[in-house]
Amino acid sequence: MTTAFTHLILTDFRSYERAELALDGRPVFLVGPNGAGKTNFLEAISLFTPGRGLRNAAGAELGRRKPGEAHGRAWAVAAVIEQDGEPVRIGTGIESPGAARRTIRIEGETVPAGRLADHQRQVWLTPAQDRIFLEGAGDRRRFFDRLVFAAEPAHAAHAAAYEKSQRERSRLLADGPADPAWLTALEARMADAGALMAAARARTLAALQTEIDGRGDRPFPQAQLTLTGDWEKMAAEGVDLVEIEARLARALAASRDRDAAAGRALTGPHRGDLSVIHAEKDRPAAECSTGEQKALILNLVLAQGARLSRAESAPNPILLLDEVAAHLDRRRRAALFDEIEALKLQAFLTGTDEHLFEDLKGRAQGVHVDGSSLAILDTE
Repeated sequence: MTTAFTHLILTDFRSYERAELALDGRPVFLVGPNGAGKTNFLEAISLFTPGRGLRNAAGAELGRRKPGEAHGRAWAVAAVIEQDGEPVRIGTGIESPGAARRTIRIEGETVPAGRLADHQRQVWLTPAQDRIFLEGAGDRRRFFDRLVFAAEPAHAAHAAAYEKSQRERSRLLADGPADPAWLTALEARMADAGALMAAARARTLAALQTEIDGRGDRPFPQAQLTLTGDWEKMAAEGVDLVEIEARLARALAASRDRDAAAGRALTGPHRGDLSVIHAEKDRPAAECSTGEQKALILNLVLAQGARLSRAESAPNPILLLDEVAAHLDRRRRAALFDEIEALKLQAFLTGTDEHLFEDLKGRAQGVHVDGSSLAILDTE
């Protein structure tokens, strides 16, 4: 299902007082100095997905704020998305300064966030993820879960349900009274959502590995992927979903005393990790060069983009690639641009130097960003 943004309007969002951009469905590269507002623009696009966007910021933090102002203003981001040739009008924002939750409207009707996935999916890569192989497991889980969300939007709801029940259980264990019946109910909810999370992660990993293995002629390093969590391993080994749920519920019940002492649950899908091996060198990604690490993680994003681009019953993904080109050599940059074009995906890329996108000229729209103003470049 082809999907592309054709119009975007930002009002009092981050550094933008008002900005409007008409697009033709091709990839877009945004160039400008540091601090010009390029990442702010990508963040605005990322809010057309459920959740907090690529910076994980609360809605109240996103409003434009002048020096000395204590709170950001009410803000809005509006878009027209062309879906299989038909325009869909979508908007999101907060209607009063400091509002806790943002409103989402599709064709003027207020809708739950989950409805956004009916019209487009997104995968993104940002400089904050450059050290993903060197930081803690939580960063890798969040990155991988974003890939899972793009394929299976229900994963977000399962993860939210799991985390909510986990927090309630931890409070009950810490503050009491540790009512066994209430703990059992919370653990049942965690087990139900956790089993679904583990299964979705295992499916996504298997599909990505198949995609990567079938694309060996590309200049990006091949990766061997593994999910190291016990529950994801069970799902990958074909253990029945009902059995995973039952085992997780028993494990949580058995670990109440230990979890109370630790102040957190010590078992469950929130403890899993993603392992990535550079296949040719047979080395963990953490031991590879910075450029190789960037190429490995970009390979995962492109593999998911390629996989989802073939889905007829779901929107093809939008790629948000912040400052990616600067970390790639000329050969890999050209290969990245070629692949985006071949997959017929709309991608938004940022960089400080227009020369980084020389190989995209003539087949993408260029936008100059300066002082949070936008101007289309002549790239033909």
